[in-house]
Amino acid sequence: MSIQWTFIAGYLYLEIAIVIIMILPIFSPRRWNLFFNSRIFSMFRDHAAAYFYVLLGVLSLFLIDAIREMRKYSNTDPASHTHLASEMKGSVKLFRAQRNFYITGFAIFLAFVIRRLVSMLIIQDELSKKAEKIIKEAEATVRQAKSTVLAHSSDTLENNPLAQKYKAKLEVTERLLNESKEKLSELEEECEKWRTRYVEARDAKDNGVRG
Repeated sequence: MSIQWTFIAGYLYLEIAIVIIMILPIFSPRRWNLFFNSRIFSMFRDHAAAYFYVLLGVLSLFLIDAIREMRKYSNTDPASHTHLASEMKGSVKLFRAQRNFYITGFAIFLAFVIRRLVSMLIIQDELSKKAEKIIKEAEATVRQAKSTVLAHSSDTLENNPLAQKYKAKLEVTERLLNESKEKLSELEEECEKWRTRYVEARDAKDNGVRG
């Protein structure tokens, strides 16, 4: 394997390692978001889009070169039989071109996967913060409403407009609190489904490269 293809294969292995680390429950989305906003990552974040498209362009050039090599060594005339050594040499070159095609294609695919995973982790952390804030505010409102309702006696509860108002507000707040908890649970389940899909896609592509 030449130097450039060795470099691309090494980059592919690095991408696989990054995807595995990101989908495993080792670090929470909040820790990932802190890392993405850290000073170390800020040097890369400022020009992340430019780096991504430059890398995508380079990989696309190698992908086109691999396709050209595949077409070159697959369009052989079966009627013109040459020496056995020459045929074997052509078959080896075709195999290498196909291998380079799969390596480059999978590297491009994982580049988009990593970009999507980064966005999902950041969004998940932001939504979790908002959900926690809403839940805390709702719980505080519930406690305040309960304390106000309990402060009034049961005899005056029916005839006290203020108590009735807080009682209605308590019921609405409890309902909103339950809905917020359900939405947070659905969000966590959706993120887990996406992680499972990425694992399945990675395993399928990995099996394709090995095959």
